[in-house]
Amino acid sequence: MIKVFLSLPMPYNKCKRCDNEFYAKPFWIKQGKAKYCSTICHHESMKNGKVVKCFICNKDTYKTSKELKSSKSKKYFCSKSCQTIWRNTMVYIGSRHPNWTGGRNVNYRKILTRAKVAAVCGICNARDERVLAVHHKDHNHKNNKILNLLWLCHNCHFLVHHHESERQKINF
Repeated sequence: MIKVFLSLPMPYNKCKRCDNEFYAKPFWIKQGKAKYCSTICHHESMKNGKVVKCFICNKDTYKTSKELKSSKSKKYFCSKSCQTIWRNTMVYIGSRHPNWTGGRNVNYRKILTRAKVAAVCGICNARDERVLAVHHKDHNHKNNKILNLLWLCHNCHFLVHHHESERQKINF
């Protein structure tokens, strides 16, 4: 018995993205799934954004249309580090920084340390320097005289600012 095989043409499709011809199973074609030659072409065709230059390093970077629309500054960055450089050198400097103190650069800890005032809480005698803060007795941050400054732990500092009975303990 002789078997005869019919030679059917191989089903080839053209890739929607790169126009390469590729083999596609007849079943895929029938289902409408044979559109792209590879997963790379499939994913590239799904992109809806554009390539823009990084504002800091001029490196090409892809941004989706959502990222392009949601940018408040309309400046785009290739990484978080480039964005941080921009924010810390161009945007949040001087009076535009949320922690701006009006140009005063005073380190109250150094004032007490140089005066050799022991780093001990004035109320509870806590000695851990990690929890100590400097308190201004008259609440005037421009009055940096040694007699106006006092070491307080964070807990006592909060209590002094919010409770009259604790304010009496610092003898002022």
